[in-house]
Amino acid sequence: MRGRTAVIAWVVTATYYFYQYALRSAPGVMVPQLSDAFGLSALGVASMAGLFYYGYSPFSIIAGVALDRFGLRRVVPFGAVAVGVGALLFASGNTFAASAGRVLQGAGGAFALIAAAYIATTSLPASRAATLIGATQMFGMAGGSAGQSLVGPLMTAGVSWRAFWVAMSGLGLAISLLLVILLPPPAPTEARDGSQTSPLRALGSVFRNPQSILCGAIAGLLFIPTTIFDMIWGVRFLEEAHGIDYASAVLRSSVVPLGWIVGCPLLGFVSDRIGRRKPVIIAGAAVLFATLAWILFGSPDVFPPYLLGLVAGIASGAAMIPYTVIKEVNPPDMSGTATGVVNFINFTFSALLAPAFGWTLAHVSGGSAPMHLSHYQITFAPLLVGVALAVLLTWFLTETGPAGPAIPVIHQQGSHRVWNGQIRIASRKVPGR
Repeated sequence: MRGRTAVIAWVVTATYYFYQYALRSAPGVMVPQLSDAFGLSALGVASMAGLFYYGYSPFSIIAGVALDRFGLRRVVPFGAVAVGVGALLFASGNTFAASAGRVLQGAGGAFALIAAAYIATTSLPASRAATLIGATQMFGMAGGSAGQSLVGPLMTAGVSWRAFWVAMSGLGLAISLLLVILLPPPAPTEARDGSQTSPLRALGSVFRNPQSILCGAIAGLLFIPTTIFDMIWGVRFLEEAHGIDYASAVLRSSVVPLGWIVGCPLLGFVSDRIGRRKPVIIAGAAVLFATLAWILFGSPDVFPPYLLGLVAGIASGAAMIPYTVIKEVNPPDMSGTATGVVNFINFTFSALLAPAFGWTLAHVSGGSAPMHLSHYQITFAPLLVGVALAVLLTWFLTETGPAGPAIPVIHQQGSHRVWNGQIRIASRKVPGR
């Protein structure tokens, strides 16, 4: 896949990513409506919304392996169909069906980022890998911001939550058709056959690489302040802890994903520009730590209303750089699998910790409503520990940027050894690590 075809394929999959991210974040701004419809508390609605990650996390691996094996057109449209069906189930008003629909939305949504990152790392210039993956996440967080800043006013204006989800279901099916039309079929030289590494061997190779685990852990620790604190609890935190009205709280919460829209491509560009990955991850994590600490424990009146959320979003864009690193420390024919693995580890953090934070908040508050600032501080202070741990783990990450030191042989490819995406002639076969 070359030139304009690759660009079109990337744009259409990135648009799909925008759509699924809007659905991912939308429940956070319709908690009162969903509470009434399903007869659940705010904690119950948050738990239902968090089921998205129980589909998203395991299907990240399935999506990555399937892309390496079968190509884009044979796989990705089915993901969009799954998201659309999941949205329709969520609109049913039945708790069991809605929960299943939320899992299905996550399962189908996993194909969007994997596909866009797959195109960015296999069919577009390698020298812009971090920039392109950051731009991919920019589309996602634009959807996340839209899922809050646009859906919130719709709910305030009296639009039915059920009508919204039915409309999103139809949009998912339309996107699936668009993917079938615009995604290119595998070229003859890209045909999947038995000479490829088997899916299990590819998974084993990526998982056995300690650098892959580090990439997933770092991304996950930098991601959960956004996926859990902001997108699930951000609006209620601002309402209950600081007495901010609903409309203003929605706008303030939505600037965090807006910051990602700026931060993901910006930090990716900086990483490509300086030729290093680790310093950008560490700098972004340090700024995220400082802003998150102030949001939890500082005065909200010192800075302009939207500044802290915007800066936190920009800084947390560093979480996408490990998506570039994992591609660079694994064989290029396992690009989809590697992206699936980092996404799986990343969102397993969210899948496991979202209900844990909800339970902790309920326990700390004793079930009182509204909850107070101290309840949120005690519950979400561990996020600061997680960001600090991400900085520590980054020290053990291999520097894969072109300006970094030479890294060990990644794998053998015929008579060539491959270092960091560059092929050099090998005098003898070197076993892959």
